[in-house]
Amino acid sequence: MTEIRPGEPPPALMGAITRLLRPLLKVFIAQGITLPVLTRLLKELYIEVAEASFPMPGRAQTDSRINLLTGVHRKDVRALRGRPREENQPSPVVSRNAQMISIWAGAPDYLDGRGRPRALPRTGERPSFESLVETISKDIRPRVVLDEWLRLGLIHVDDKDFIHLNSAAFVPREDFDDLAYYFGRNLRDHIAASGHNLLGDTPPMLERAVYYEKLTPQSIAELAAYTRKLAMQTLVAVNKKAFELARRDKGAPGASQRMTFGAYFFSTADDAQDPE
Repeated sequence: MTEIRPGEPPPALMGAITRLLRPLLKVFIAQGITLPVLTRLLKELYIEVAEASFPMPGRAQTDSRINLLTGVHRKDVRALRGRPREENQPSPVVSRNAQMISIWAGAPDYLDGRGRPRALPRTGERPSFESLVETISKDIRPRVVLDEWLRLGLIHVDDKDFIHLNSAAFVPREDFDDLAYYFGRNLRDHIAASGHNLLGDTPPMLERAVYYEKLTPQSIAELAAYTRKLAMQTLVAVNKKAFELARRDKGAPGASQRMTFGAYFFSTADDAQDPE
């Protein structure tokens, strides 16, 4: 067992943070986020999190205590504390697309007898592609959405002119700003769930993964296809259930909670992985 010295963080945790930061730093360096830029952001976030998550019951949070908790110099605490900071939000297009996909994959009248998103006619009464778009906004022409979704690979049209939702609809394929938004949102919630469990908070949250090594590229390709199929089935099923519950909870007292459920698959060469 590794010795833990008084005043030092647990070595096991520091090792985990090292493994966590390497892929993040790869993204940072590729996008020109240098250490001084990151340091400025970290100072702001250390102050923000310390103030919000570690209050003293019945006592005001002071600059000195935030300095003690974070190690950020008191002059920086004074300068940065309470400064408003803009959060990255998805574009209206992403929000609109996400709402329509959620309805198509969750509303009972848009599902077939097996609970899957049904093929939709272009026009007509609900359910149709036209009615789907009009559910979100009557100011958007369905043809415009159709052409854009075809370009993005979210849908395809069969020889009978029915429109089908592709599994690609559950994977963000927008511009860089939108991809960056999902990068932050999805990793944030994954880390938050794992951190919840690490800190011993209850009840524990679902956070599990399957890990294997010494596999051939052919086996990796087979597993990638297999997990993609299972993940899409699961995401559609969870979306359907969440859609039903959201409709039931609309306007109910205490309806102020959010949730995230995700799936991912990653592969690389054994010698490219961080040492355990």
